[in-house]
Amino acid sequence: MLESTRAVRVAAVVTAVAAIVVALGIRAVAGGHLNSNGALQQYSGTALYASAVYAGVVFLRPRISPVAAGAWAIGLCWAMEAFQLTDVPRTLSQYSIVLRLIFGVAFDWVDVWWYPAGVIPLVLVEVLAKTRGSRR
Repeated sequence: MLESTRAVRVAAVVTAVAAIVVALGIRAVAGGHLNSNGALQQYSGTALYASAVYAGVVFLRPRISPVAAGAWAIGLCWAMEAFQLTDVPRTLSQYSIVLRLIFGVAFDWVDVWWYPAGVIPLVLVEVLAKTRGSRR
């Protein structure tokens, strides 16, 4: 059991790092800088942010079911988006590009729909992996 928990956590870290690297890579290639806000950078970044949040949930709770982890990840992303209705994220974002990428600046309904786009594929992959693993 300990080994499988460790493997799940390692996979979660790899997934989170991969999501962040891909998101930053898209920003670097498509926009040339981290502060770029084109549609590709914005929407892919939102989905990949949600993927990293999913990986974080799985890292913290390695025995959680994929559907529950997905629900938690989407809920956390939606909560962060709702938090952007206050001035706190905008204020924090002025201090650092990293804080801007984490907290965002302003509420956007489009982001609300992109979060599931980043989580649902990971839920499906994990469900399929667990299904295949249980057959062996």
